[in-house]
Amino acid sequence: MRTPLTMITGPLGSGKTTLLRHILTALPQKIAILMNEFGEIAIDSKIVEGKNIRIAELGGGCVCCSLQGEFEAAVNEVIDTVDPEVIVVETTGVAEPDALIFDIQENLPRVRLDGVVTVADADAMIRFPQLGHTTRMQIEDADTVLLNKVDLVPPAELGRVEEKIRQLNATAPILHTRLCRVDSDLLFGIGRERGIQRPKHVHQPEFESFSYRAAVLLQKKCFEEFVGRLPENVYRAKGFVRFSEGSHLFNFVAGRWELEPFPEETTALVFIGKGIKSLEPGILGALKECEA
Repeated sequence: MRTPLTMITGPLGSGKTTLLRHILTALPQKIAILMNEFGEIAIDSKIVEGKNIRIAELGGGCVCCSLQGEFEAAVNEVIDTVDPEVIVVETTGVAEPDALIFDIQENLPRVRLDGVVTVADADAMIRFPQLGHTTRMQIEDADTVLLNKVDLVPPAELGRVEEKIRQLNATAPILHTRLCRVDSDLLFGIGRERGIQRPKHVHQPEFESFSYRAAVLLQKKCFEEFVGRLPENVYRAKGFVRFSEGSHLFNFVAGRWELEPFPEETTALVFIGKGIKSLEPGILGALKECEA
């Protein structure tokens, strides 16, 4: 019997890890999670740790191209060692899913692709209406689209966002969500049969990343001011940050950010954006100034 595999895809910061956290509270089955992060530090796998879960990390590249062999090995390993009832793959926000769909169907006979769930960011689609190539492909390949962060968008604008999604994918149901809260029965058991050819494109990620680690505490007010000054081409930042007031999970997407209390012993942050390597010394220097 083949193990059902669900792929979660979507742009950087759309809410994929938030969806995973929700699934883990709602799904009673034994789950294996494969996570492919963009950046040197594995942030997301720490956020979803818990009992009855096996997590395999696929870092240092993109699972849709450079890590395919590692992905196949990880899937076979979790089946051999854990025998999960469900496998969930969270791809990095820069992954183009068609190559991975082909790989699953052609090279992993022990699993069946149950469905592709794409998390779309309603707020970002309004503020940045020009969709990139990768985002378009993520929507085109979806069996279900979660239109997340609808609480940040005026109701009158949601129809415009839905129409944009419909132009790319006429069949996938579009589910409105806040914090990716959705009935998990709508995400699993899709079982769609796909005919897909080997992709001809060569994936060229357009984003760069760098990271920051610190064993010392940061000053909260200084850090908040630092975040407010982040350049526009830093599109995504995430990680853990420790203040004297306690440690927090930090999430930043296109100018919007939040801190959520979260137990962690080290400050570790990842910054992602277009052409940001040249900004690395200045950003890391500003963070150093916030060290207590």
